[in-house]
Amino acid sequence: MTDAALAGELAAACGRLGLDVDPAAMPRLAAYAASLWSWNERLNLTRHTTPDAFAARDVADTLALLPHLAAAERVLDVGTGGGVPGVILAIVRPDLRVELCDSVAKKARAVAEIVKETGLRLPVHASAAQELVAARGRGPDRFDTLVVRAVAPLEKLLRWFEPLAGSFGRLLVIKGPRWEQEKAEARHKGLGKKVSIRRLAAWPLPGSDNESVLLEIKARAG
Repeated sequence: MTDAALAGELAAACGRLGLDVDPAAMPRLAAYAASLWSWNERLNLTRHTTPDAFAARDVADTLALLPHLAAAERVLDVGTGGGVPGVILAIVRPDLRVELCDSVAKKARAVAEIVKETGLRLPVHASAAQELVAARGRGPDRFDTLVVRAVAPLEKLLRWFEPLAGSFGRLLVIKGPRWEQEKAEARHKGLGKKVSIRRLAAWPLPGSDNESVLLEIKARAG
């Protein structure tokens, strides 16, 4: 399938779902999907390998972040895997200063090639996000927002980032229906005392009665 044909299929899939994507972004979104799926044949990066699945899960999740990101924010995609949501964010919101990181070196190398093949210029770091955040925490390149999807339970995320809560603006975490249980488990283990956790948004999870939610985690005032 050509990129032009794929762009048309993606536009149709987004339309069926009521997803508002700028038509001008579709060619690059198609180029990204094509590159991601090609690399997926060599390295397991995604399960969403059709236009409908890509739109319903990857595009829908990314669009849910947009109302909560100010112009020109510096954003780090934590554990980017195949580049979601970071690459899609960079495509639909070119004002954002997006960087990607993955501690698995072969995934970082793959996504760096995907970014290049998509025609984007995004920094890709083969390192743990905690190290990057800590190094940037007191300088001009401090991250405003860390975005996280399908990386780890809340308990693990809090163990990684709660000690660094003063080194970045906030976490935006996409979670599934178990988020409240994960939050309770983290609290039970003494986590979450230095940060606030609140639900910002929710949207249907296609093919089920469940929903995805967007959580904001940031340092408590004072």
